[in-house]
Amino acid sequence: MRPSWDEYFMDIAELVKKRSTCLRRQVGAVIVKDNRILTTGYNGVPPKMRHCEEIGCLRKKLNVPSGERHELCRALHAEQNAVIQAAKHGISVEDSTIYVTAQPCVICAKILIASGIKRIVFKGDYPDELSISMIEESGIEIKKL
Repeated sequence: MRPSWDEYFMDIAELVKKRSTCLRRQVGAVIVKDNRILTTGYNGVPPKMRHCEEIGCLRKKLNVPSGERHELCRALHAEQNAVIQAAKHGISVEDSTIYVTAQPCVICAKILIASGIKRIVFKGDYPDELSISMIEESGIEIKKL
C-alpha cells in the first residue's frame, strides 16, 4: 500500500536529519507546497563555523535539560534552516506545510507562524508546551504523526 503524503514527506525529513551535526538530537525538516519540496533543513551550526562534533557541546557540558537555554546552543534548528534556505533563494513558504521529525520549540514556532506556513506535521516530542499553544492560537493546523 502506498504511504500517505504526510508519511512520504516525513520519511524525507527522516533522511534529511542524517545530515545533522548535533550531538544531542538530530532533527530534519522539509517544507512542501502543492506536494513539491521547496526546501529542507537539519539542525547544525551556521555555515563557516566549526561543528559541535569538532568542538563539543556546551549544553551537554553544562548538563542543560532539553528544551531549555536555547541561547547556549551554537546550532540552528532544522525548521530555522529550512526557512533560511527559502529566504536565501527567494522562495515563498506562504501557505506551505512543514514536516519536522520533532515538535517545534517556541522559537521555531514563532518563526513558522511569522513565515506564513499554514500546516505543521511533526513526529517526535519536545518539552515545550508554549510552542503548541502558540501554534494553535495562530490558527496553523498542527498534526502529530
